[in-house]
Amino acid sequence: MRPEDLPHVVRILKREIQRWPVPAIAHYAESPFTVLISCLLSLRTQDKTTVAASDRLFAIANDPKTMLATPVKVIEKAIYPVSFFRTKAKSIHGICEMLFERFDGKVPSDMESLLSLPGVGRKTANIVITLAFRKMGIAVDIHVHRISNRLGYVRSRMPDETEMKLRKKLPRRYWIIWNDLLVAYGQNLCKPISPFCSSCRIARYCRRVGVKTSR
Repeated sequence: MRPEDLPHVVRILKREIQRWPVPAIAHYAESPFTVLISCLLSLRTQDKTTVAASDRLFAIANDPKTMLATPVKVIEKAIYPVSFFRTKAKSIHGICEMLFERFDGKVPSDMESLLSLPGVGRKTANIVITLAFRKMGIAVDIHVHRISNRLGYVRSRMPDETEMKLRKKLPRRYWIIWNDLLVAYGQNLCKPISPFCSSCRIARYCRRVGVKTSR
């Protein structure tokens, strides 16, 4: 994809993703805390499982004080069967403890502080920054990483490297929406293996880097 094609691609993607459900985390934008915790639950977990687990957990506790008062075993039971549910339950408790120790019980809005929280990586931090605080950031998960490279817009090996390349190349007006567009497209059409290129509306702009078979 050439840089001059980007506005056309974004316009098409905005229209196309309306066909599919919004990503799981978008359901929990009521507070920075619910965004943070739902994002943590979503890591390596399918959206359907994430939504069910988040609903169960937030019915019990949806703020740091109540969550910290909830035993880890209760959190484990509520979020099962998300991936690494025991580790995530401990991380949730650890996050709440640190929020009160260092941030007056509130979720911070800057990258450095968010990365200091247990279990929080750059993807999660960027989602909190962009979705909860509407500040500039680029959240890069496996879908954003894969499609950005597949399009030929960047060349990178890991998601964190993709984020840094996008920060240098992607116009700032697209930073926040880039994740929303590519996650939905990656989950439903631009699959990791054998993507649906024959029905892809942005196929003419795509260099299909790494695509060996398609449908």
